[in-house]
Amino acid sequence: MKLLLISDTHLPVRAKDLPAPVWSAVDAADVVIHAGDWVSVDLLDALEARARRLVGVFGNNDGAALRARLPEVARVELGGVRFAVVHETGAATGREKRCARAYPDVDVLVFGHSHIPWDTTADTGLRLLNPGSPTDRRRQPTFTWMTVDVADGTVRDVELHHLDRR
Repeated sequence: MKLLLISDTHLPVRAKDLPAPVWSAVDAADVVIHAGDWVSVDLLDALEARARRLVGVFGNNDGAALRARLPEVARVELGGVRFAVVHETGAATGREKRCARAYPDVDVLVFGHSHIPWDTTADTGLRLLNPGSPTDRRRQPTFTWMTVDVADGTVRDVELHHLDRR
């Protein structure tokens, strides 16, 4: 099963649309996971129409219309792997321990908010993934997103994709 992880798209504030390579990744994915800060309902509508399956949460910059349609935390099992999705996890210091306590019943936690790609594993085995942002790189050198392959209850491959410009 192929997953696309994106977050912090901030459309149409930071960009008018997702970059073409991200739309190609949407088309190739079995499941698209968005970890919040959509900003506009238009992207939610577009992803719901185009993605085979969409799992998403609202972020701190998402207004009432998005909050009415999305949860704060989403939980889903994909390819035998238990995922939780949330926008914010707090400070980087202590993140693994804090998240392992908060999400003891999942294998992978997908999060956003910082726009900084993250891939670590807590002592408990919880994998933490932040795809960064495909539209607002902030202080990062490139725009980013992730693809993940899962099968038979195992995360097989995590790839961080980079785009220098939109």
